[in-house]
Amino acid sequence: MGSPIRRMIAALPAAPGVYRFRDGAGRALYVGRATELRARVASYWGDLGDRRHLARMVARIAAVEAVSCDSVHEAAWLERNLLEERLPRWNRTPGGQEVAAYLLLDRRRATAGVRMVHEPGTPAAGVTVFGPYLGGLRARQAIAALHRVHPLAYARTGLTGAERDLAAQRGVTATDRDDLAEAVASVLRRDPLAVASATETLAGVRDRAAGALAFELAGRIQDELRALAWVTAPQQVTTDEPGDFAVQGWADGVLVSFAMSGGRLRTWTQRRTSRPAAPAPPHWAAFARRNAELAATLARLHG
Repeated sequence: MGSPIRRMIAALPAAPGVYRFRDGAGRALYVGRATELRARVASYWGDLGDRRHLARMVARIAAVEAVSCDSVHEAAWLERNLLEERLPRWNRTPGGQEVAAYLLLDRRRATAGVRMVHEPGTPAAGVTVFGPYLGGLRARQAIAALHRVHPLAYARTGLTGAERDLAAQRGVTATDRDDLAEAVASVLRRDPLAVASATETLAGVRDRAAGALAFELAGRIQDELRALAWVTAPQQVTTDEPGDFAVQGWADGVLVSFAMSGGRLRTWTQRRTSRPAAPAPPHWAAFARRNAELAATLARLHG
C-alpha cells in the first residue's frame, strides 16, 4: 500500500458511509458501502477472501473518496442510488440485493395493525405510510418488533378466538387502538424517546427469554432489535418527498456537490475551486459540511 493511500485510509472516519476508488487518470473504479469506512477500505489491502477478483483493481487505485453517512441504512441507500445512475467498471450490480419496502400503519377499526408493502399505493383514510426502507426481511422483522411492544393488531375488531385469548393475555382491548397506533407512529417517526423505550422493552424480553434458556426466541428478538434499529435510523438520501435540488459543501478549496432528484440523492461530485458553496438546505447543512471537510482532507493527502 502506497503511503498516500495509507494516509487517506487513516483519515477516514470510523463511521458508516460510501467510498469511491479512482485510478491515476481520475476514472471511478468502484463504489461501495461500509458499516465503518476506515476498516472497510483498509480491507482491500489485506486478505480479499472471496473478493480476489478485485486484486487487479486494487493495484490501480490512486485515490480514495468517501461520504460519511448518518447510518448504515443511509449508506445502503446512497450506494444503491449512485450505482443505479452509473456503474463503475469494477461494480458488478447496480446496488445491493435488498428490495425496497414500506410500512403501512393502519388505524382503522377492522384492519388495525402494521403491514409491509413494496409500493405505497394510493393514500387511504386512516392509513399512514412510512419508508421507504431497504430489505423486505428487515421490514417484516421490524413489524414483529413493533407488535411485541405495541400490539396494535390485537385492538382491531373481528379477532379470531386465538387472537382474543392473546389480546387478553396482553391486556389489550379495542379501546386501546388509538393509543397503540400513536405509540407505533411515534417509533416510526423516529421520536428518540419512543425508539429508546421500544428498544429497552424488546431488550428486556430478549434477556428474559435467554434467562429461561429460550435461546431460539432470544435470537429471534435480537434480529427484531436490529431490524427496528434499521428502520428507525436516520436517513434522508431516499424519500418520497418530491423536489429537485442541489446540496453543496465547501472546505479548504474543495467543493462537494450532491444532486437530489425525485426524492433520491443520485449523484456525488467533487472538485477543487476557490468558490464557496451555495448554502445547503438547513436539514442538509451538517451532512454537507462534514463531507466537504472529509473531501478536503482526502484531497490534501492525495496531493
